[in-house]
Amino acid sequence: MEHKWVSGFCPCGTLKLRALLLVLLVLVCSNLSQCVDLYPQDKDSVLLFRSLVQDPSQSLSSWVGSNCTNWTGITCENQTGRVVSVNLTSMNLSGQIHPNLCKLPFLEHLVLSGNNFTSPVPLCFGSLRSLKTLHLDHNRFQGIVPDALMRLRQLKELVLNGNDLGGLVPWWVGNFSSRLEKLDIGFNSFHGEIPESLLYSKSLKYLDVGNNNLSGILSDFHQSLVFLNLESNQFSGTLPCFSACVQSLRVLNLANNSVVGGMPTCIASLQALKHLNLSFNQLTYEISPRLVFSEKLLVLDLSNNELSGPLPSKIAETTDKSGLVLLDLSHNSFSGEIPLKITELKSLQALFLSYNLLVGEIPARIGNLTYLQVIDLSHNSLSGSIPLNMVGCFQLLALILNNNNLSGEIHPELDALDSLKILDISNNKISGEIPLTLAGCKSLEIVDFSSNNLSGTLSDAITKWSNLRYLSLAQNEFNGNLPSWLFTFPVIRMIDLSGNKFSGFIPDANFNTSINFNNGELGKMQREPFGTSHNADTKVLIVVAGSSELSFNYVLSSMVGIDFSNNVLDGEIPGGLFGLRGLQYLNLSRNFLRGRVPDLEKMWSLRALDVSHNSLSGHIPENISSIQHLTLLDLSYNCFSGLVTKKQGYSRFPGAFVGNPDLCLESSDGGCDPASLPAVPGKAFEGEEVEGRISVWVFCLSAFLSFYFTGLALFCSPRARNHILKTSA
Repeated sequence: MEHKWVSGFCPCGTLKLRALLLVLLVLVCSNLSQCVDLYPQDKDSVLLFRSLVQDPSQSLSSWVGSNCTNWTGITCENQTGRVVSVNLTSMNLSGQIHPNLCKLPFLEHLVLSGNNFTSPVPLCFGSLRSLKTLHLDHNRFQGIVPDALMRLRQLKELVLNGNDLGGLVPWWVGNFSSRLEKLDIGFNSFHGEIPESLLYSKSLKYLDVGNNNLSGILSDFHQSLVFLNLESNQFSGTLPCFSACVQSLRVLNLANNSVVGGMPTCIASLQALKHLNLSFNQLTYEISPRLVFSEKLLVLDLSNNELSGPLPSKIAETTDKSGLVLLDLSHNSFSGEIPLKITELKSLQALFLSYNLLVGEIPARIGNLTYLQVIDLSHNSLSGSIPLNMVGCFQLLALILNNNNLSGEIHPELDALDSLKILDISNNKISGEIPLTLAGCKSLEIVDFSSNNLSGTLSDAITKWSNLRYLSLAQNEFNGNLPSWLFTFPVIRMIDLSGNKFSGFIPDANFNTSINFNNGELGKMQREPFGTSHNADTKVLIVVAGSSELSFNYVLSSMVGIDFSNNVLDGEIPGGLFGLRGLQYLNLSRNFLRGRVPDLEKMWSLRALDVSHNSLSGHIPENISSIQHLTLLDLSYNCFSGLVTKKQGYSRFPGAFVGNPDLCLESSDGGCDPASLPAVPGKAFEGEEVEGRISVWVFCLSAFLSFYFTGLALFCSPRARNHILKTSA
């Protein structure tokens, strides 16, 4: 604000001088107003609190002198210097809480969130009678919630989320404060039922009891809640109508409970609802055509239930400016065709219809959904070709169509999807070659074309996918030589070209390009049990929160491997291939490879090696015992010769040498025991091999896809979905 002083007796120069002095005076007064001395007793109490706190980050090092404004996290009343707020969020503090912290009679806000306090909740907190906010979330507080807290009659917010608290939810929690608006006790170990007092607490607007061990029949609430999260408990019964919340409820999350019965049409009468998550329950029956939500609903997740019948032709109202952002009906038993009305949800950004019984073709007008980021229609019985109109979804990041009956060829025009990161069309009947135009999809990171009828040589278009992490062309009709650029992708984790007709040598290329193939520490850190899987499992995680801004990230956790099995490759194995320190899985079986097996001493991370059914010769590598993580080994049906000694550590791989007639194992008396090498094909690995291959790579992708919308957050994944609701009040 500009102040002007006017006088008829002052010349212009004097006016300017006085104005300058006034500005200086205002600045001095402003600085003086910031110099608030801590009230002596309050200062002593706060310093005693610090004396028991471990502060490795020196976050409280500013607690010196008496000027309150210099004390990090401390706020004082301007006139008296009494401490009214202590906010020490995420300061890496731990240790004990000194009881003198409770001798701050004017304290209104106490926030210790995001630290490492491990004690029980101090009983003395009940003496802070002026307290309006108590946030102890994301620590390691233990024990039960003390009854002393019922004396906090002025409390508006009690947040205990993310601790080690347990026992019954206190009986008094719904009526101890007539001003309580927010109660968050999620991610603890509370058991028993929700106290009846919480069902009638008139002031309560925000209730989060998710991720506990609570049980009982799901009851209706009788106040105007805005946010209700009961996810990941053991609630049972049918879905209430929440009629008292018709005008107010914005977020309703009942995911991962045991709710049964059908979807009552009254649930659509919640006019303010923006987020509805009923996933991972036992909902059954068809969805009534009268169940139509308002255009305010942004997120609808009914996945992982037992819903059946046709997909609803209209599930929500929509306008040009609002409507559903995420629709997840996956992992149910919906049947019939995908309704055309679904292409009218113009604001839709994520569509999950996987793991149902859907038939018919993908609607051609799906390209009208220009905001669409993720499409997952996998594990259905859809037929026809991938619609050309799909290129209209120009913002698409993930296209997942695997395990259907799709046919036709890959459209060259798909190169218009230049933001695409995940493309999975595996286990279909798609034919033809990989179009050269797919070089335009430069953002691709996960590509799975396996188990189709694709043919031709490897297209140079693949070289443009510089961010490629996973590539599977397995079980197709590809042919020709393996190109020298195959190992040039810097972040590749898995290359699977098995079950094709590739011929010629394995290129002796530069194997040092891939970070993952050469990172030996990566393999050492992964100690989980070694599993078997034939298909990539692409998991997509979606977050909806605060605004319309979009970010897409994911964390890929998979076997680091190479599979060239079941081709017609010949020549020797390049030595560089056996120098990859980060490689965990290598399958070269069922080819025509010859020569010696290179030295294994550099393959620190190797967990599975299969070179069976080739023409390899020479002695068995002697340093197999140095590979600590090796779980599966198959050298059978080659031309190996010589003596395999016990000290070589091969005794843990019975049957690994079947079908090598010139090879013998050291017997107990130090001689050669050829009888220990069965010669009948298939007997040694009967029940363990499928079509002669050891398929041992495990692929697991986590994607983090975030959309931001006002006041809500949803975590979901189209396969093996884990839902985590984290919505701000």
